Amino acid sequence: MDPDLPLSTTLEVRDRCLCLSVQRAARALARRFDEAFRPFGLTNGQFSLMMALNRPDGPRIGDLSPLLGMDRTTLTAALKPLERRGLVSSAPDAKDARARRLRLSDKGRALLKEVVPVWRETHDAVDAVLSSLGPEDLRRGLQELG
Repeated sequence: MDPDLPLSTTLEVRDRCLCLSVQRAARALARRFDEAFRPFGLTNGQFSLMMALNRPDGPRIGDLSPLLGMDRTTLTAALKPLERRGLVSSAPDAKDARARRLRLSDKGRALLKEVVPVWRETHDAVDAVLSSLGPEDLRRGLQELG
């Protein structure tokens, strides 16, 4: 073992590193919501993407990238299975034919209506686990970082 990088440094990173803690927590949350959404054939990421489309005017991919914290290529790939299932559609932007507007289909909106109560129930359980920490403070702090 390199004496310039002792085990105590590894333990310090394990115990102090916010990045590591947030990554582990994000994976645990993702698994929890993926499990809750499995009966609907959705992942937590697909649910978030569809919710981002739930607005009167369909957004452009460029509008969604910063909101979801995804690059355009990843977002485009994430949309493909939703489009294949007929949950999402895209059409040229009326003001800029080079851009495409994304919209939930009627089928997509109906699926979201089914999933939202499960999301709420799952989120209530997560909030209960975090109640001693103050879930609102945690959300605010994470938003400040992002």
